[in-house]
Amino acid sequence: MTDITPNTLWAQTFVEELARAGLRHVVIAPGSRSTPLVFAFARQPEIQVYSQIDERGASFFALGLANALEQPVALLCTSGTAAAEFYPAVIEAHYSAVPLIVLTADRAHELRESGANQTVDQIKLYGDHVNWFYEVALPEGQPPAIALRNLRALANRAYAAAMGHPKGVVHLNFPFRKPLEPTTGSGIAAVSTDSRANHASLVKISRGVMLPTTQQIDWLVDVVQTANQGLILCGPRCPRADFSEAIENLSRATSFPILADALSGVRYSQSGNVISSLETITSVDRELQTPDVVIQFGAPLTSPALESYLTAQSPRIWIQVSEDGRWQDPNFLSTEMIWADPTALAGRLADRLEHHTPPGAQQNWLSYWCKANAAVVQETQRYMADHWFDGAVLERVAALAPENAQLMIGSSLPVRNLDQFALTMPETAFAYANRGASGIDGTLASAAGIGAAHADKPLIAVLGDLAFYHDLNSLLTFTRAGIRATIVVVNNDGGGIFRRLPVSHFEPIFTDLFLTPHGFSLRVLRGYLVWIMCWLALVQNLMPLFPPVLEARTAQSLKFQRIQKMIWRGASSFWKWSQRGCRKNV
Repeated sequence: MTDITPNTLWAQTFVEELARAGLRHVVIAPGSRSTPLVFAFARQPEIQVYSQIDERGASFFALGLANALEQPVALLCTSGTAAAEFYPAVIEAHYSAVPLIVLTADRAHELRESGANQTVDQIKLYGDHVNWFYEVALPEGQPPAIALRNLRALANRAYAAAMGHPKGVVHLNFPFRKPLEPTTGSGIAAVSTDSRANHASLVKISRGVMLPTTQQIDWLVDVVQTANQGLILCGPRCPRADFSEAIENLSRATSFPILADALSGVRYSQSGNVISSLETITSVDRELQTPDVVIQFGAPLTSPALESYLTAQSPRIWIQVSEDGRWQDPNFLSTEMIWADPTALAGRLADRLEHHTPPGAQQNWLSYWCKANAAVVQETQRYMADHWFDGAVLERVAALAPENAQLMIGSSLPVRNLDQFALTMPETAFAYANRGASGIDGTLASAAGIGAAHADKPLIAVLGDLAFYHDLNSLLTFTRAGIRATIVVVNNDGGGIFRRLPVSHFEPIFTDLFLTPHGFSLRVLRGYLVWIMCWLALVQNLMPLFPPVLEARTAQSLKFQRIQKMIWRGASSFWKWSQRGCRKNV
């Protein structure tokens, strides 16, 4: 090890141990101060390296990649404002419980607060938006054994903390002195600083599954057996894998309808008890009675009508089921919170209720929801065939999505339209959105990250015009990472989401400062994109393959009231039979 610099030794030791801990992906934004870590990652064969030019795009690419994989992804940048560019993605990862390991390079301590170039205060830069912050020790030429053990333990601890309860962001700040490059003559061969066999990590950190107790299941059985009008809510960020099957089994055992958000991973299952048109039903049926029991999984649902309905009714028992103990009830209607693995709880409760016969009132309640849902789905599809607006774009994309499609949906209006109008989609498809903090930042970059995680599956990104222009530079991300995708831009000429708010009645301030119409079309950008692709082909020798971008132009004058008319028409078919007494026991 005498032919390598202290920086190389430090970085190589840490990265080698990250690989042993399980890390398989790193996203790197170029810079000088991070050079030792860049070389260490480039020399590590077990870690896939992605290079992204700008820090904001890189951070959202890592966010999408980690979200899709449900495993930590490392994110590396140089010192200074580069680290600050990560902040929006760090915030989203924190509130969405996405595991990221953020590595920021820094000046040595003696250069801080000295006027040195590209030097800012990076200590706890992201505040409380991280699970853990750690300032790494300066590299040493002849480090004691405990210093290298500390580095290796640090890598394992960082990986475990990112996968903790809840999952989230770990920030490690690495100070380096010059020289930053490897010693001349060291080449690119990997440097091993440890002789352990079988690539064993220094310390293996694991955690068990938090299972529901017998007392909790007993209490839930009693609640279900005495319920007459129960509901199961499945919001965004529900567990994946076996969760959907467990919830379907629970619904069959209880006769509780499943009101499933479009981002839950549950909505598009083949279960007849899943209610996809919950926004329409709860917004138009003014006689819909009060549920007496609500069991909530995942984050709060997107539907504002459902939220208003439940808040006004105030169910007698509201149970939050949380894997990580994070509160997910902004209206504080919960009467019980059970901190346990949601899949295990749903499965065990369904098993205990295997021979339970729901009361007639509960079965009528389920029948009403299912019949209403089927009628609304049918009428919505019929309406969409003759009308073109933002919601119709999302409905068509979801209905026409191929099997196994991965959809990245823009926050703000597109995800609301997906939830309200995209009532059918292939069961094997999955929809993502950055709804932790619900910003429009980095939608394209996040989509590219999802595409990198699932390169064998079709990728579709649907976002608004403002989100598209906001992240236009991330089109290059698809090219650099070799990601194939179809991008659909819903162009309603400004911030269409604000049309749903009372402020829309206050002109001219509304148009000038909220709606902000821009008058742009993708046609305006066509010449620019062609020039960029030619430059890439001639100068950079890269494949000039920006993903196809489809523009769906919708009427700027469309008011939310017109969308409401569609909701009423979609409800009309079940409204008729509801008046014939189908709800007499509800």
